[in-house]
Amino acid sequence: MNPSPHIKTEGTSKFQIGEIRNNIIHYDFEKIKTYLNIKGHSLFGKNFKIYKEDEPLIFKLCCYFIQDHYSCAQMGIDTNKGILLSGPVGCGKTSLMKLLPHLAPHKTNYEMVPTRNIVFNFNAIGFEVIEKYSETKNYCFDDVGIEPIGKHFGADCNVMGEILLSRYDIFCHPERSRRIITHITTNLNAQELEERYGNRVRSRMRQLFNLVAFESNSKDKRK
Repeated sequence: MNPSPHIKTEGTSKFQIGEIRNNIIHYDFEKIKTYLNIKGHSLFGKNFKIYKEDEPLIFKLCCYFIQDHYSCAQMGIDTNKGILLSGPVGCGKTSLMKLLPHLAPHKTNYEMVPTRNIVFNFNAIGFEVIEKYSETKNYCFDDVGIEPIGKHFGADCNVMGEILLSRYDIFCHPERSRRIITHITTNLNAQELEERYGNRVRSRMRQLFNLVAFESNSKDKRK
């Protein structure tokens, strides 16, 4: 394990995003923002930046990703659940879910997969794709709700709906010593998610996820 997880290295530069006191890392949000901007430039290019209007949402997500249980509890976030990050097209959902695990990779890690790729694989391979993404690995499913209905040998399948139901069953299994964590990003609101996946999936989403939402008028950062 990294003996100094609060010190980040980018190129030849080091960034201290907190300090250790009594064997506990006390993070500094201002220093975290500085690091996220630098890391964002590295991952996404020079136009990336943390927008002032997004800082309350980013603070909430940072508390989750560093597993600050006290602050999360104050904000109504359950650190045992995943994140459902919703917001308008281009507001930065995917970038944040790629960026924030770098804060504390020893605490939060997952593979990020576009939902359309999952459905394309299902169309080519079939139901073993659902089995793959229902396994015990942590995932972030990107752009949930925009994927097409799966079709394999003439049979239609709501692929992501089936995967979410399967992952819910594993998440809630009482004999598991470690719960799998699922995150999703989506442009859809709660009503649209229910229309897309049905009430059964939506009701389980409440138990799988903490809902974190951008404002509906959040700007498109890609313009």
